[in-house]
Amino acid sequence: MNRALVLLMVAAPLAAPIAAWSADSNPDSSFYKNAAEAGIAEVDEGQMAQDKGTNQEVKDFGAKMVKDHGAANDKLKALAAQKNISLPTSTSVGMMANEAKLKVESGDTFDRAYIKTQVKAHEMAVRLFAKEANSGQDPDAKAFASDTLPTLRSHLKMARADANDLGVTVK
Repeated sequence: MNRALVLLMVAAPLAAPIAAWSADSNPDSSFYKNAAEAGIAEVDEGQMAQDKGTNQEVKDFGAKMVKDHGAANDKLKALAAQKNISLPTSTSVGMMANEAKLKVESGDTFDRAYIKTQVKAHEMAVRLFAKEANSGQDPDAKAFASDTLPTLRSHLKMARADANDLGVTVK
């Protein structure tokens, strides 16, 4: 009996590192992390556009980002949980800086800055998800990326149209 207890006490601390190792060993863990950070940024900035936007297209686009990226974030969280992958709960430092810049803007300046940010963010997201869909190793991550990619491409098309309507040039 004492032997079993000692064995259990020795083995228990090893369980957490093994679980962490299995998550870190996922070949596509960086995709999960980057997709989560981008999704969080889209929802946060979309909420800001609904609150601060003066142009109805900007407000509507922000609402669509909250809805669509919120749903995608939920799917990603569920998938990551099945694989024991910890996702970030906030955006990257660079994304936080972009959000901070948007927070200080107002009126037409906010609208133009938000849409410009959205074009760039969706160009990056389309590249990230296309790469995963084409060459990812985790079949579930590849499927998620493939399923989400048409929506991201649609968002990019909408953001570019809104940028054109607002006279925003994106380089």
